[in-house]
Amino acid sequence: MITDFGLPAFWLLVKATRWTIYLSLIAFVAGGMAGFIVALLRTSRSAIVRNIVAVYIQIIQGTPVLILLFMAFYGLALFGIRLGPLVAATIALMVYSSAYLGEIWRGCIEAIPRAQWEASESLAFTRWQVLRHVILPQAFRISLPPTVGFLVQLIKQTSVASLISLIELTRSAQLISNATFEPLKTYLAAAAIYFVICFVLSRYSQTLERRLNVSR
Repeated sequence: MITDFGLPAFWLLVKATRWTIYLSLIAFVAGGMAGFIVALLRTSRSAIVRNIVAVYIQIIQGTPVLILLFMAFYGLALFGIRLGPLVAATIALMVYSSAYLGEIWRGCIEAIPRAQWEASESLAFTRWQVLRHVILPQAFRISLPPTVGFLVQLIKQTSVASLISLIELTRSAQLISNATFEPLKTYLAAAAIYFVICFVLSRYSQTLERRLNVSR
């Protein structure tokens, strides 16, 4: 049993971090795939499609991620769909990510000068060929900084999963704090771990930006 905050307690926090990273990666990948579809639909030629997707984005962005989490965990249970904490947290963060990434990537796609769309279409490219060969490679470079910035935010948002008893970094800190009665040391250690993850990610993003000449 842990009675004070020391190396064993810190090691428990480090081990719990793997669930924070795991949840972040799953939510980011799944949300990214959904967000890509959202971005394409937001740049559709059909005004009806654009408006429907815009409503979806407004609803999700106007809803706290905590409410999305409770709807996935408790709300679906009312209809007989009982999800485990990890699955519920993944679904909530995936939906949250899809709206934000979709809007980020929509802006990056629309940042490409209209002349390039028109020039590509004059070569008899289909819309998908224009996107694949001309627009998306350039939009990818533009989207890198805001996408990584969102990922950093997503990692911190995973802390809400502690409220449905998923033992990730924040939940682990809560349990250790309750056992040791040393909340300051415990939460400072958890904050330091969050900082290291986000700092390393931000530095890697800067390196990648230089390699891809994002600012050019």
